[in-house]
Amino acid sequence: MTIMSPTPSPCIQVCHLDDATGLCAGCLRTISEITLWSSLDEAGRRAVIAAVAVRKQRLAQRGD
Repeated sequence: MTIMSPTPSPCIQVCHLDDATGLCAGCLRTISEITLWSSLDEAGRRAVIAAVAVRKQRLAQRGD
């Protein structure tokens, strides 16, 4: 049996919501994802992490 560590928050202490995207400039989460983080189960947290990864990739492709 493998015991998994809880998914850590992607917060990097650069907390500023971008008005254009609605995303935090530091962690690329929405305000909803940020406020709900502590109440999410592991599946929910992994879903947020996956969404953040997609956002990072899209921003990198755009050159932002």
